[in-house]
Amino acid sequence: MANNLTGEEEAGWFVAQQAQPWWQWLLRRFITSGPVPRHVAFVMDGNRRFAKTKLLGSVVKGHEKGFEQLAKILDWCNRFGIHEITVYAFSIENFKRSDEEVNGLMRLAEEKFQKLLNETEKLDEKRIRFCFYGNRTLLSDRLQKLMSDIEKRTEKFNRGRLNVCMPYTSRDEISRSFETIRKQVKEGKVDVNDINESMIDACLDSGGGGTTPDLFIRTSGEHRLSDFLMWQAADTHVYFDDVLWPEFGYYNLCKAILNYQYYRRTVEKLVSLKLEADDGPTSSNKWQMEINGNEATLIASKS
Repeated sequence: MANNLTGEEEAGWFVAQQAQPWWQWLLRRFITSGPVPRHVAFVMDGNRRFAKTKLLGSVVKGHEKGFEQLAKILDWCNRFGIHEITVYAFSIENFKRSDEEVNGLMRLAEEKFQKLLNETEKLDEKRIRFCFYGNRTLLSDRLQKLMSDIEKRTEKFNRGRLNVCMPYTSRDEISRSFETIRKQVKEGKVDVNDINESMIDACLDSGGGGTTPDLFIRTSGEHRLSDFLMWQAADTHVYFDDVLWPEFGYYNLCKAILNYQYYRRTVEKLVSLKLEADDGPTSSNKWQMEINGNEATLIASKS
């Protein structure tokens, strides 16, 4: 496969740790005196517009710049103590875009995933667990294998978690969750009367240890959720920023966290009222999905 990336664009997933400028250190010190979200979800929007406004010649160049910015943001989030990050890397709807863009994105994904596997020392040092959400059957065999290899390579790591959604939509994720439950019922592994919210949770892509996001950030000025984490983000604080993703800097991240802190009590109050309204006779079974090779089995436990 031809590699058309420059040395700078071949930057890996982990940026070199450097001393922060004094103003970044001061901002972080101030912000971390308050509650910091444990899980942040990003809709990384604006790569194509960035490529056009900067006259990069190809929208794929915009996505390459977007990946470089992602690596920086992962480092900043780690410094803030944010434990889990979920990124919307590629929507199923994106397959409708031009062949040039789709093929370029698939090539970029293969290069970055292979580079991640090659960074063995960095992987062992950072100990970040990588998980992939989405309908992988829509991807090439090569990409599917790389994703499986990364998950297997990092499955025991526990210093942080990065969920890469590709190719993904919430509607597809929820549909696949129901299909998993249907098969479990058909095979006699669960009773139809046992189906509850916890079972649906367990069958989602996030069911393998993922948490619900505390903060949802979308860049580029679009005020839409775009079918991203619709089930998981039902009670999440949503923050929109006008800046394009490749220009989403440290100050933008700080503003988003401060906005989360300002509205956190309001969100918690709404969640509390919702729980009170939902209080009633429901199934007490909590479900989790147990994976053994290609076999998936739902396991129940009493709450």
